[in-house]
Amino acid sequence: MKRVTLELGGKSANIILEDADLNKAIPMALQAAFMNNGQACIAGTRLLVPEAKIDEVKQLLIQGAAQFAVGDPSAAEVKIGPVASQRRYDRIQKYIQIGINEGAELLVDGLGQPDGLEKGYYVKPTIFTGVQNEMTIAREEIFGPVLSVLTYRDEDEAIKIANDSEYGLMAYVSSADDDRARKVALELKAGRVLVNTLKHDPLAPLEVSKARVSAGRTAL
Repeated sequence: MKRVTLELGGKSANIILEDADLNKAIPMALQAAFMNNGQACIAGTRLLVPEAKIDEVKQLLIQGAAQFAVGDPSAAEVKIGPVASQRRYDRIQKYIQIGINEGAELLVDGLGQPDGLEKGYYVKPTIFTGVQNEMTIAREEIFGPVLSVLTYRDEDEAIKIANDSEYGLMAYVSSADDDRARKVALELKAGRVLVNTLKHDPLAPLEVSKARVSAGRTAL
């Protein structure tokens, strides 16, 4: 037997729990979704937020998305450059149109290229709200700067939605309580779960063991 790591794509859920500081969690969620122009297998492209806080979340997403300037990636102020190819651009546009056709709410940007960037494979960073987990944009990997926002009523529903996916590469959890977030993380079917961070420093084995015991699970 050989030890291997397989990068097989993803549709990673990012759960923002109701006690999370949205002023920290939303900018982090946008970075998780739009990193490398959305061309990341670990991108947090399904954002799960409490139903009761969706209006506040929308405002913060609009404000935060405005900070993701699109253009020449060599410019210091630019955060979103072109995607890899015409084929990639066309595929992303297809998914944005599918999202519109399926009834998701287009919160930020959408189809076409940003003004002044008609040459090159530039995509507008796009955010959909009102997304249901059975919609195509919540099921399939788009591999571009497109974020789908879903709402949940309680923690159990958030976990159920997060786990209802063909993928299982990555997940994210944000909470004011690290222990609570880790308990939720242990319920997620994902190869790795980041808690209140985008850093990829794994927990020490002892910490993982303690977290699993506290969640009522046996350490593997």
